[in-house]
Amino acid sequence: MKPSSQIKAVATATTSTPTRLSSLFSSLPPITQPAPASPCRRLRPPTFMSRLYCSICASPCPSAARLRTSPERPPLLEPPPPLSLQSRRLRPDPGIRLPAETLGAMIHDLVRKRRIAEAQALVLRLVRRRGASRAEVVAALATSYGRCEVPGSAVFDLLIRTYVQARKPREAAEAFRLLKARGLFVSINACNLLLAGLVRMDWVDMARDIYGGIIEMGVHPNIYTLNIMVNAFCKDRRFDQVNSFLLEMAKRGIFPDVVTHNTLIDAHCRAGHLEESLQLLNSMGDNGLKPDVVTYNAVLNGFCKNGRYDKAKGLMGEMLDAGLVPNASTFNILLSGFCKIGNTSEAMRIYDKMVGSGLVPDIVSFSSVIDLFSKKGDMNRALAYFGDMKAVGLVPDNVIYTMLISGFCRIGLITEALKMRDEMVDHGCLPDVVTYNTLLNGICKERRLSDADKLFHEMVERGISPDFCTFTTLIDGYCKGGLVEKALTLFDKMLESNLKPDIVTYNSLIDGCCKEGNMEGVHELWDDMSQRGMLPNHITYTILIDNHCSKGQVEEAFRFLDEMVENRIAPNIVTYNSIIKGYCRSGDATKAEKFLEKMIDDSVFPDIITYNTLIYGFVKEEKMHKVLHLINKMENKGVPPDVISYNVILSAFCEQGKMQEADSVFKRMVSRGVQPDGSTYTTLINGHVAVDNLKEAFRLHDEMLQRGFVPDDKF
Repeated sequence: MKPSSQIKAVATATTSTPTRLSSLFSSLPPITQPAPASPCRRLRPPTFMSRLYCSICASPCPSAARLRTSPERPPLLEPPPPLSLQSRRLRPDPGIRLPAETLGAMIHDLVRKRRIAEAQALVLRLVRRRGASRAEVVAALATSYGRCEVPGSAVFDLLIRTYVQARKPREAAEAFRLLKARGLFVSINACNLLLAGLVRMDWVDMARDIYGGIIEMGVHPNIYTLNIMVNAFCKDRRFDQVNSFLLEMAKRGIFPDVVTHNTLIDAHCRAGHLEESLQLLNSMGDNGLKPDVVTYNAVLNGFCKNGRYDKAKGLMGEMLDAGLVPNASTFNILLSGFCKIGNTSEAMRIYDKMVGSGLVPDIVSFSSVIDLFSKKGDMNRALAYFGDMKAVGLVPDNVIYTMLISGFCRIGLITEALKMRDEMVDHGCLPDVVTYNTLLNGICKERRLSDADKLFHEMVERGISPDFCTFTTLIDGYCKGGLVEKALTLFDKMLESNLKPDIVTYNSLIDGCCKEGNMEGVHELWDDMSQRGMLPNHITYTILIDNHCSKGQVEEAFRFLDEMVENRIAPNIVTYNSIIKGYCRSGDATKAEKFLEKMIDDSVFPDIITYNTLIYGFVKEEKMHKVLHLINKMENKGVPPDVISYNVILSAFCEQGKMQEADSVFKRMVSRGVQPDGSTYTTLINGHVAVDNLKEAFRLHDEMLQRGFVPDDKF
């Protein structure tokens, strides 16, 4: 049965309740009033000892010295002391270990006098007694129940509430079972607190079990109970159990309200059941309920997280048509969504609409737009919103500072990134491991490896433990910077720190060793990787294939390619380009061209790098007719030659002194909209100088200057 029709089937009457999901836990009435008379069994009449406990609670206990000096005066008949003294007497010295039953009697008396805070302090003292089990605690309170002529349910409610507030819902559940076994009553308010505490800990099965005990105890559930249990089932996505539970509650005369629908809609959205959430939304009117802002926010969040932004915009319009006023959360849901997909125009439209509605953007709003512009490298706008955030009194946290640091690193402004880190520290916001990893990544990309060393040591000195990402970033940076030995040393430190390297770490080290020609190190890393049960991926194989192809060792490269295919790892464009490079470097561009056809047959389509590699191979073999044929083929295949393609061809014609052909290629280049660069002009100028055509050389020199290129004048 569909969720909307299920609720419609049971919702013949509704109750108005607060609409926020948090009301399930925060809106429950305080447990201060005695519960209705218990249907459970009566206990035995008070004994002499229980009357003595009650006397202790109600009047001061004389010291032993007074009892000895005044034996003729019955101490229990003395006139009561002032109320302040009684209050002090009811708060026993923490250093004195009173019997559990005495504490129980005192708790009952304090509850009777509505001194709940003092009673709860004694309950805490009772439950925290060393070695005291839940059974002993319940026994102490149960023994006193009925002896001091006070209602007991409020005391048992207080016990449950104390456990839950102390974040011990498991102990509260055990106490509930013990009370139930003794036939003692717990109010529905306390039961709801217990259920909410269990659900908060995601102990749904235990909550279901306790709910069964509540029904067996004869306690009548209410709308809060319904919403807590629906929330529990939704947490585990037990939507089928929700339906049966709603039917059961309907038989008790309790029907879903707005909170119930909001909980179900939010759960279905989180589970990706967007159509079900819409059915629930549309069914609310049929059940006499009106969706509120929380309802629409849940649906908007679901559609945005699933990338359906057009539908989300439509739902916001529907929300406005219904007379609802969007709140900050509404705008933030849409703003965050558009920022994540990089849609600047829509994000700015939502932001402006939010401000125009009289709402002040909060930390979530500013985080979204700052992250958007930082990722786009537009640091001027990112800093502008950063300033606006501080202007409205919001304090940036380390997440926002890290976003800005990442933005500066992204565009290579490491100095600015470090300044932002200094500002962060000056404002008392300490960088965490994510901040340091972001900085290290930016610094390593700029090959500022000495600065990376300093930052790594600073991080350790501040007591921040490097994580997997820290080590992998530095290892990759050292390998790309030619410091492979340093990378291997850091790899050993990583293992000593009980951090497990992954395939990315090994790939960086293998690539570094390949570039240094350290094949022994490559074999050791390969063996170590195998011993750890880690399989090579397409990047690992491509690194090894490219290494052999760079040396013209095509047969050895094919051995790895075959092994790669046997392991069902599909080669990609980079792998195929490496093989083509290998053929070209070994002086066999014709085989490279044949391999290109195989590549296309394997549904891997060549890119500009593929064709430029082939052009270089044919130029090297002085097969210029093949080169020109390849240029035409590139244009027909939708991969137009770029400035590198033309520069390679121009260089070949100029070296051969064929300046007429070179000029023809240059004209074709310009007519196709490919802009010459400094290398283009330098090659042509040198070619014309070599054939004593100085007039054309100077003309090209002037044109070069007009285009803003600075010649080296070495011709």
